[in-house]
Amino acid sequence: MNASQNVAELSLRIEHITSVKIQEIKEITLETRLLSLNAAIEASHVGEAGRSFAVVAGRVREVSDRVEALASSLQDELRDVGTRMQQALRRARGQRLADMALNVIETIDRNLYERTCDVRWWATEAAVQAMAAEPDARMADMARRRLGVILDTYTVYLDIWIIDPAGKVLCNGRPDAYPQAEGHDVRSQPWFQQALAGRGIEAYAAGDVQPVAALGGAPCAVYAAAIHADPQGEGAPRGVLAVFFDWRKQAAAVVNGIRLSPEEAASVRCLVVDARQRVIAASGDDAPDMLTLPADRTDGFYADGDALVGYALTPGYETYGGLGWYGVVIDRGG
Repeated sequence: MNASQNVAELSLRIEHITSVKIQEIKEITLETRLLSLNAAIEASHVGEAGRSFAVVAGRVREVSDRVEALASSLQDELRDVGTRMQQALRRARGQRLADMALNVIETIDRNLYERTCDVRWWATEAAVQAMAAEPDARMADMARRRLGVILDTYTVYLDIWIIDPAGKVLCNGRPDAYPQAEGHDVRSQPWFQQALAGRGIEAYAAGDVQPVAALGGAPCAVYAAAIHADPQGEGAPRGVLAVFFDWRKQAAAVVNGIRLSPEEAASVRCLVVDARQRVIAASGDDAPDMLTLPADRTDGFYADGDALVGYALTPGYETYGGLGWYGVVIDRGG
């Protein structure tokens, strides 16, 4: 049990004990009041001889009323303190969830920033440049071998494609695993169009996570950069290099890698939500497919029924601005 939950349970326990004890005090004061009333009645029956006893009975009743008023006031104050403590604990818990959500998306951002570096670097590879300049069988074979070496080294990728300016895939790094990739037409893909329009060696395009039919329908984050003849990236590009990040495997490692206590592991879920409100990664199998987050804040938390939801918008990393994704952490234990 974490500290916040422990304090919350102690607060509820104190509230319960206080409520029970104050109720007992009220029952005692009620009984005292009844005894005082009976004493006053009996004193009135004996006339002048019972006058002093009647005064005492009246004072007992007054004391009883004051005790009951004090008990009621104490109960109200303790209830207010308990409520405020619960709210403070909930705010602290919500902020922790928001901080965890920021950690999720920052880890994703740093990872994807490296992908943008990779694709821009490899677009300057000699074998890639040669294939784009002279797309013949000999150059294709050389490029396939070089891309294959890269894929064997960088295991986070499913495949790498060299694409001509018309959008036709000239060759790929894993032709045995994905033979349907070569000749595939990607001219309608936004990431291809953006990469082809990029100028300068720092330009790149990033695509949302999507299933890629030519890669067996695997979900991939696609990163692309123009292949330029000029070392400074000037002039019309000769083609586009695209890398396909193995999203399912790598995203699962991030959302499942957030450190949780054993108690949190049972109720907390870590998610990544894209700009279209799609849940594109989640720890556990019970996450929703879509999640609508507050549009007026970049981070924070909110209650969703009994659950508490912390979220944080991508801050980007270095030259990678992010794609409007969110890290989200849901605590169903509230």
